[in-house]
Amino acid sequence: MTDAVHPGSPGAATHVVAAEPVRLLPTPTSRGVAVALAMLTVLHLVAQVAEAPDLARVTQWGLMPLLAAVLWCASAAPRPRLVRAVLVTLCFSWVGDTAPAFFSGDAAFLAMVAGFLVAQVAYAAAFWPYRSQSLARRPAALAAYGLVAVAIVGACAPGAPGPLLAAVVVYALCLGTMAVLATGVHLLAGIGGVVFLVSDAMIGLGAFTDWFAPPASGFWVMLTYVAGQALIVAGVLARRD
Repeated sequence: MTDAVHPGSPGAATHVVAAEPVRLLPTPTSRGVAVALAMLTVLHLVAQVAEAPDLARVTQWGLMPLLAAVLWCASAAPRPRLVRAVLVTLCFSWVGDTAPAFFSGDAAFLAMVAGFLVAQVAYAAAFWPYRSQSLARRPAALAAYGLVAVAIVGACAPGAPGPLLAAVVVYALCLGTMAVLATGVHLLAGIGGVVFLVSDAMIGLGAFTDWFAPPASGFWVMLTYVAGQALIVAGVLARRD
């Protein structure tokens, strides 16, 4: 038998109630949608490895809507500003996923970059209120992110003439800013920002260099893309404010 501590007893003042752990997916609907997202992600990655472009394209179009549905179903109304802002950002990410299908050549690439550039700006705006808790206040960490962005731009510069180079510079700046500010939201979001940065770096290196050509590059780009976005959403849900 355990000893009970009553409000009027001497030990009452020292009684501590353990905090209930945060459940990222608190509802059956959110868990069901998360399973659907995982299944679609696996199907998409299989399509990437199998080099089935039509299947890869169609399945990619469903990834961000399902991730947005996970965020929506896992958060209760009235939804915080951060949740609403990230939902908007996922919409712009979906534009980056779908817009290239309506163009060809450089126009398709620029359409993708435009969609994701707006998404990165929207992410940075969503995370801005948490900047005081981010690595932006730590000069050494901030310098490390800056060096990574400069290295990516430097590697892409020889193969990105004129306007494309300007687009690479602006995008790298926004991507680095997003990754830094994500660290103020939650550890999971910070990791997600880095993983997202890796994904976009692989896209840039693949487009503008002739030495970066890993096997199954589409698989690795999309794996890190979905993982990065999912980790950011997990960090937003874990914050709960």
